[in-house]
Amino acid sequence: MEASSASSSSSSSTGFMENVEQAHVLAVDDSIIDRKLIEKLLKNLSCKVTTAENGLRALEFLGLGDHQNSSLEGNISKVNLVITDYCMPGMTGYELLKKIKESSLMKEVPVVIMSSEYVPNRINKCLEEGAQMFMLKPLRQSDIKKLRCHLMKLERT
Repeated sequence: MEASSASSSSSSSTGFMENVEQAHVLAVDDSIIDRKLIEKLLKNLSCKVTTAENGLRALEFLGLGDHQNSSLEGNISKVNLVITDYCMPGMTGYELLKKIKESSLMKEVPVVIMSSEYVPNRINKCLEEGAQMFMLKPLRQSDIKKLRCHLMKLERT
């Protein structure tokens, strides 16, 4: 599952998803239907997609699980973006966001939160904690394109 020469470094002169073959996205959602939809939309843009059914599985994949060594580089260089549902059992998307942003190795990786509920307080809380975007479900291809444009702008600044 190596993403050829993918990098989470912002020192790269190419934008996040300009060379979309290299973009590797971790999609986290407890709903299999939503996971499959997100995966399909991202693959339409030639992204490599890894899915996880909850926050704990996502942390394990990222090398940030409780039983894993926090200095372990693991999958960090392989993931360019994490997109996660807000409402999940066990660990919310907000809690996953906080864990990722607390990690010295992962804090630069953009995290996008999605939810089927429009709750302004929740949206603001996630953005204040470091989420790049908050998107309403169900996601459409136009949402993924908007995400791509937004992240490309971030890389250029």
